[in-house]
Amino acid sequence: MSFNQFTNLDFQSLRAQIKDYLRVNSDFADFDFEGSNFSTLIDLLAYNSYITAYNTNMAVNECFLDSATLRENVVSLARNIGYVPRSARSAQAVVNFSVDLGTNDTKIVTLKAGQVALGVQQGSNYIFSIPDDFVATTGVNNIAAFDNLRIYEGIYLQKTFQIDYSQPNQRYVLPNANIDATSIRVTVTSTTNEIYSLYNNILQVDSTSKLFLIQEIEDEKYEILFGDGIIGKKPPAGSIVTVTYIVTNGKLGNGARNFSFVGILRDDTDATITSGMSVLTTSQKSENGDNIEDISTIKYLAPRIYSSQYRAVTANDYTGIIPFVYPNVDSVTAYGGEELEPPEYGKVFISIKPKDGSFLSQITKDDISRQLKQYSIAGIKPEIIDLKYLYVEVDTTVYYNTNATSEVSELITSVTKTLTTYSQSSDINSFGGRFKYSKVIGLIDDSSRGITSNITRVKMRRDILPELNTFATYELCYGNGFYDQPNGYGIRSTGFTVSGIDGTLYMGDIPTSGTTVGKIVFFKLVNNLPLVVKNDAGTVDYIHGEINLDVVNITGASLASGVIEVEAIPDSNDVIALKDLYLQLSVPNSTVNALPDVISSGENTSATAYVKTSSYASETIYTR
Repeated sequence: MSFNQFTNLDFQSLRAQIKDYLRVNSDFADFDFEGSNFSTLIDLLAYNSYITAYNTNMAVNECFLDSATLRENVVSLARNIGYVPRSARSAQAVVNFSVDLGTNDTKIVTLKAGQVALGVQQGSNYIFSIPDDFVATTGVNNIAAFDNLRIYEGIYLQKTFQIDYSQPNQRYVLPNANIDATSIRVTVTSTTNEIYSLYNNILQVDSTSKLFLIQEIEDEKYEILFGDGIIGKKPPAGSIVTVTYIVTNGKLGNGARNFSFVGILRDDTDATITSGMSVLTTSQKSENGDNIEDISTIKYLAPRIYSSQYRAVTANDYTGIIPFVYPNVDSVTAYGGEELEPPEYGKVFISIKPKDGSFLSQITKDDISRQLKQYSIAGIKPEIIDLKYLYVEVDTTVYYNTNATSEVSELITSVTKTLTTYSQSSDINSFGGRFKYSKVIGLIDDSSRGITSNITRVKMRRDILPELNTFATYELCYGNGFYDQPNGYGIRSTGFTVSGIDGTLYMGDIPTSGTTVGKIVFFKLVNNLPLVVKNDAGTVDYIHGEINLDVVNITGASLASGVIEVEAIPDSNDVIALKDLYLQLSVPNSTVNALPDVISSGENTSATAYVKTSSYASETIYTR
C-alpha cells in the first residue's frame, strides 16, 4: 500500500487525504464516510494532525533568526552571534544651576547619584536622575556652578547580590524591565571596592580585567555576567555586588523643558547642603529617549553588526553601527573623506536625520562621536556633520477638460494632495533619495479624471541660516548641476540685508561667457528690474552645482524663519541627493495652476485660443 504525500497541511486537505487513504483499503471500499459517525473520527484525526503540523512548523521557524516571532527566541538567536539588543534609552536633558554656599568654606560640592530633578512633559511629571556623582568646585563669591549637567529620565534603583559559588548556576538578574543598560554601574566589594566596567565584546581582555557583560533574558529583563578568571576577573567568593541602574519610560520622557531640583548635595565633610540652590535653567530639552529595541530591528541589525565584528572599517560599517548607538536615527549616510575634492584622508563624515526634529544638537553629536570611538579603527576619525536639506519645488500648470470638471479649486486641491502623498514616499525623504520627474508628472495627470496634461517645472533649493552681524563665508552644494541660463538669474533668493548697503537685497547669478562658471551678484529691485549693487559677491559652478559666497556681514533676513532661501534650476528634471544631502519635496513652496483645455472640451478645436505654458522658468522673475 502506497502512502500519500502530505504537501498541504490545512484541515480540509488533511481530512481529504485521510479519506483517500482509507478508500484504498478493501474493508472501506464502499463505505459512506460522510453519512456515518465515522466522519467524526476522521475530523478528530485531521484536527490532531493539523495541530501537530502547526506546532512543528512553528517550532522549526523559531530556530531561525529571520523567521522567529517570539522575542525570547529572537534575542537568544542574536546572542549566538554576539549581538546584545539595545535596551530602552532614557531621555536626556542638559541643565545648569548653582549653589551659593554663603559662609560655608567647603571647596567641593557633590551632587549624589540618584534622583536630581523633576521634569514636566505634557502635563505629566517625570523623575530625572544621574548614574554617577557629579562634583563641582567653589569659585568666585563661594559659588559652586553645575554647568552642562546631563540628567537622565527615570528612577534610580539599586540591587545587591552576594557571590556564592556553592550555588550551582548562580544568576544575577535585575528585577526590573525598561532598564537603560547604559546606566548600569557595578561595584564589587570584598576587601576593597572595585568598579567593574561594561564590555560589549571581549577583545583585548585578560584574566585581570574588571568587566561585566549583560544579556537580555525573559520579560525584557537583564542578567549580569562576570568573568571566569580567564576572560575577565572572577569576583572573589563572598563578595557583595552592588548594581545601580535607571528604569526609564523611554520615548515618553522626550520633550521636557522645565525642571525643579530634588537632588542631594553634600559638602566636603559629607554634610547635606539644604540652601542656596538657584533655579534650574535648561540648555537642552530632554530628547533621544527610546523604547527597547523591537524584534524587527534586532533581525535587521544583528547580522550586520556581526558582519562588521563591532569594528567600523568602511563607511557602510558606520551606517550599520549608528542605529545601535543612537536609536533615534531616521536615516543615516556616511562617506570617506577621500571622496571629497580636495580629499580629506583619515576621516569619515556622517550625517544623521533624527526621528524627532530636523537637526542634532551639538551635545548629541558629541555623545555619538564619543560612542563611535570604541568601534573606529586607528587612524580613522569619525566626524558628525550637520544635516543638509536639499528641497525640490515644482511649479505645475495642469490643463483640464471643462466637460469633465468645473471646480478649479477642487482640481488644484487634488493635485496638491497627490504631491503631498509623493512627498512622503520612499523615493525621497532620505539620503540618496531621487525625485523622479516622469513619475511625478504621471501622478499629476492621474490626480483627476478631468486633467488632460500638465507642464511642470522643477527647482532646487538650499537654505542659508546666516550668522547675523558676523563676517562669514557661505557654501551651498546642491549635488546636481545647474541649468545655465544665457542671461542669468537662474539662481534666485529671498530678501536679506547686509552691512554697508541700504535696503533689501537679493542674490542672483551672471554666467561668464564661454565657461561653466559664473559670479554671484547682489541686487535691489527698482521698478521690478534688478539693479546690481555688488558685482562680485561670490562664484557659481554650474557643472557641480555649487555656490560660494565671499566674506559678507549679513544683518537680517526677510523671512520670519530667519533663513535665506536660495533657489536654482537643475540641469536635469531628475534630482538626486548625493553624499550628505537629505532630499525633501517642499509642497508648501510649490505652486499649482490650472488652465482649461479648450481643444479637448471642443470649445476651440482649431486651437487658436489655446494658452500655452513655457517649460522654462521666466527670466522676468528675479527673486525667490
